[in-house]
Amino acid sequence: MNPVDVHGASILLVDDQQKNLDLLEKSLSKAGYSNIQQTNDPAKVIELHLSGRCDLILLDMDFLGTGGFALMKSLRKHIASPYLCVIVLTDNLNLKLRSLQAGAKDALGKPFEMVELLARIHNVLEARLSYRSLEEHIGKLEQQFNERTTELQESEARFRGFTDLVSDWYWEQDTTGSFTKVSGPVPEILGIAVDSTAESTNTLLGTGWNAQEQSILRGKITAREPFLDFEFSRNTPEGGQQTYLVSGQPMFDRTCNFLGYRGIGVEISAVKNN
Repeated sequence: MNPVDVHGASILLVDDQQKNLDLLEKSLSKAGYSNIQQTNDPAKVIELHLSGRCDLILLDMDFLGTGGFALMKSLRKHIASPYLCVIVLTDNLNLKLRSLQAGAKDALGKPFEMVELLARIHNVLEARLSYRSLEEHIGKLEQQFNERTTELQESEARFRGFTDLVSDWYWEQDTTGSFTKVSGPVPEILGIAVDSTAESTNTLLGTGWNAQEQSILRGKITAREPFLDFEFSRNTPEGGQQTYLVSGQPMFDRTCNFLGYRGIGVEISAVKNN
């Protein structure tokens, strides 16, 4: 952490004794801290914290007593971050321990050495600013993820719209070869039974498929090869023939694991017969 970042942090001093507040502010300023606020009114702590987005609150617990715990609880409700950066000053050992249990990042007994207090302030602020930097980084990653997800959804919608224009159906298969998504009159054209409970199409019904063509196509799929305008046909029970062109592309995840196939198909029976 750059020392400039630490010394530019926002610090709020809370004490009922004005002389203590002035002494603390003078010592902090001499140590290089430049963004310091002070108050002897506990009722103003929330307002000052929200307006200045304090990185650290130095809280004298002796004049607050148990009211200091209510103040820390209230602070938690008014800040977006779960990180409550408070250092407690007290000559009461019980208050010191309870303050740490209530979420204070550090607690120092009184009287204290200013050198020790400054060292603890530096360490707590360093941790606080690192945490805030991590929060901001995570926020940016979440924003990028949401933007990328939106882009992918829009791209998928455009792809589906395009396939609807140029093909009779769109299809996806999983690693086992089972149909997981279909768009278009696939059941009517190919005689595929739709499993409504799984929302997938798994069973190819009907007979008359050209065994040689099926074998070639199955070999391409087994080899994870893309195929473009592969022609295959079937003889219908009525004595006619249906001919199709199908194009498929294997799908892989970021670690190159095979996910299945997706592609488009179109019936060209009328064209072939003419």
